[in-house]
Amino acid sequence: MLERLGLAALHRLDPERGHDLALKALRTGLVHGSGPITSPRLRVRLAGLDLPNPLGLAAGFDKNAVALAPLARLGFGFLEVGAATPRPQPGNPRPRLFRLTEDRGVINRFGFNNDGAEAIGGRLRARPAGVVLGLNLGANKDSDDRAGDYAAVLTLCGAQVDFVTVNVSSPNTEKLRDLQGAAALRSLLSRVMAARAELARSVPVFLKIAPDLEHYALAELAVVAQEAGVDAIIATNTTLAREGLKSAFQDQAGGLSGRPLFEKSTRILAQISQTTDGKMPLIGVGGIENAETAYAKIRAGASALQLYSALVFGGFGLVGEILHGLEARLASDGFDTLQAAVGTGRDAWL
Repeated sequence: MLERLGLAALHRLDPERGHDLALKALRTGLVHGSGPITSPRLRVRLAGLDLPNPLGLAAGFDKNAVALAPLARLGFGFLEVGAATPRPQPGNPRPRLFRLTEDRGVINRFGFNNDGAEAIGGRLRARPAGVVLGLNLGANKDSDDRAGDYAAVLTLCGAQVDFVTVNVSSPNTEKLRDLQGAAALRSLLSRVMAARAELARSVPVFLKIAPDLEHYALAELAVVAQEAGVDAIIATNTTLAREGLKSAFQDQAGGLSGRPLFEKSTRILAQISQTTDGKMPLIGVGGIENAETAYAKIRAGASALQLYSALVFGGFGLVGEILHGLEARLASDGFDTLQAAVGTGRDAWL
């Protein structure tokens, strides 16, 4: 009841102001949790990381790593913060965040607003124990060497995290998605892997892709990722598509997430699973809002999951609801482990 009242109050505010207040509520202890939700059926091993459960917080909610301890208590199996760029940048002008209430979706055009890798890295050094924590890597908008930016952030912050994500799929930094082309991506990943090799402790490297890729481009990307030694693919980031929307904000520029993204992102997930013959670990993100959509991602090929936009409408209690419901569905279908269910419904999405 308190959470519903809090959400109703936040929804009366400008969306970005509401988001800032949600972070403040976490930091001041107004939102409580008891730690990761786990069970033998929900535990999963992803790219060498042991997760208590498969549900992670996607990058973008805590861009600057200011609420790590309270977020770690909300039940998630892992957290991803960022994106971080080498230098601080303000991002795009406001307004840049829009709630599409009728569609249960969100459009954002933040543009990698963040405090910069040095400040974020300092907060990561004070990270809470026991949480699996990742950092989304980004490039400065005015950079002449965007591949070098990704490597630089990894060099600065890699020792403080358990994995990093190469984000070449945000639609809100001009020409960033051009880095998903084979030649550009091969060069970028080479720089990132070279930076990882210089770390005292190697960390898994994930690649976050867009949902708007043509099939041939997706297949090409998968080959490059495998050849480069990418440890997992996150499918997907936000979409530029706008089909079927009802909200007055539907024509706002930026990336669309939430319920309208579910089908598109899940089809890409299934396609990349098929293309890699199920051998590349995949993290499904895009439109997860309940146990049913979470289970669909698992059966389409995901070994782990992330969400963000659904929290805008469902609050933090959604984490436990999804995980308990997911466990019930796995048990009902006779799966003793989550891994046993991965990809079992893939063909329905192809």
